[in-house]
Amino acid sequence: MTDTYQPTERTTASRERQRMSYDSAAVHAVLDEAYHCHLSFVVDGQPRVLPTLQVRIGETVFVHGSTGSRPLLAASGPAGLPVCLAVTLLDGLVFARSQFHHSANYRSVVVHGTARLVEGDDTKREVLAALLDKFAPGRSTDTRPPTRKELAETALLAVPLAEASLRSRTGGVVEEPEDLTLPHWAGVVPLRLTPGAPQPEPDVATPTPAYLPGAPARR
Repeated sequence: MTDTYQPTERTTASRERQRMSYDSAAVHAVLDEAYHCHLSFVVDGQPRVLPTLQVRIGETVFVHGSTGSRPLLAASGPAGLPVCLAVTLLDGLVFARSQFHHSANYRSVVVHGTARLVEGDDTKREVLAALLDKFAPGRSTDTRPPTRKELAETALLAVPLAEASLRSRTGGVVEEPEDLTLPHWAGVVPLRLTPGAPQPEPDVATPTPAYLPGAPARR
């Protein structure tokens, strides 16, 4: 595994290059924190965007879909499907005294590459288990495994992390010197995705597993 991704024409910023990073550990951290992604591609000359779940295993991002979806069908060919995958985590809203300098703190990973359809039931099971364990560690061993019919109806795309970049903004407000005396509040409102208390289905008799996000602590 490389420590950094090699910048390319597609991953090199045209402005504010100080916000760019090609550090693989930083890219991995964003992908591992985010549950979903947006997968962009072109089918029949038309641009498409697919919001879907994703999980990283090593230097590959796997996205979940159905065997009948357009990108999955297009990726089944020998050439694969050229894609752009994006993951964004919004970390805060930045309030400035001026309207112009309002902004956001964020971490955004963009991956360019060729997506290919995952073949083989064993590989599918491995990826699905990793996806479930991303939901909650240990979930894959506390569920019924997929049947062969369910595996046949499930499609997974593999996107290599060969051409990846991270763009981020952190910190406080940027102000014009002449605005500092204006009587308007300025600062940052942090944002974070947090789980609520698990809500069981009415027919579930099993106690809430302690491994679920948001589950109450066991005494």
